[in-house]
Amino acid sequence: MLGTIVNTAAIVIGSILGLLLKGGIAKRFNDMIMKALALSVLYIGISGSLKSTDTLLLILSLIIGAIVGEWADIDKWLNNLGQTIETKFKKISKGGNIAEGFVSASLLFCIGSMAIVGSIQSGLEGNHTMLFIKSMLDGITSIIYASSMGVGVIFSGAAVFLYQGVITLAAGFLGNVLQDAQIANVTGIGSILIMGLGLNMLGVTKIKIANFLPAIFIPMIYYIVSSLV
Repeated sequence: MLGTIVNTAAIVIGSILGLLLKGGIAKRFNDMIMKALALSVLYIGISGSLKSTDTLLLILSLIIGAIVGEWADIDKWLNNLGQTIETKFKKISKGGNIAEGFVSASLLFCIGSMAIVGSIQSGLEGNHTMLFIKSMLDGITSIIYASSMGVGVIFSGAAVFLYQGVITLAAGFLGNVLQDAQIANVTGIGSILIMGLGLNMLGVTKIKIANFLPAIFIPMIYYIVSSLV
């Protein structure tokens, strides 16, 4: 849970700083910081992908996961969910700054591949690096959001804590069932998705990472089924 706790703290601290800053951060500095973090994400993804011990399983998982994810179009569902919640919220709140900041920030911080992949990685192997990187991204974003939307952004930290905390605890339970080699293969797949996130952040690609999320669970299903046969 350390990664999630740090992530929550970063959002709260960033929001407080955003409320204190009137003029905000110059766009050119914000862009450079984001690119620096994107390169860090890419490095982490490359490093983690080398941990996989079964290349064939990794490739098959990515292919099967991509087919399932594209068929279900998870990316579209997540985007539609965010738009629907925000639309309904605006009708109810009638533009209230506190509520608007809370919902908008919560959607941004929770509905994303980095939150899911990072939480699974944190729970499975106790590696919080991805959530630490996400914490820096969310911290910077919360400064910008809070400076324009107000104090409501702070409360989005609670949503992040609950959302990522549940995923981390669930992954931790699976970690007690899976062996080290199996966890390494799951981590390898997650790291490849992290590489995709880094490339997207740099503007090199526009990969729908969310549609690849089922790939993470393919090795888990494979190991569980094979152990029962």
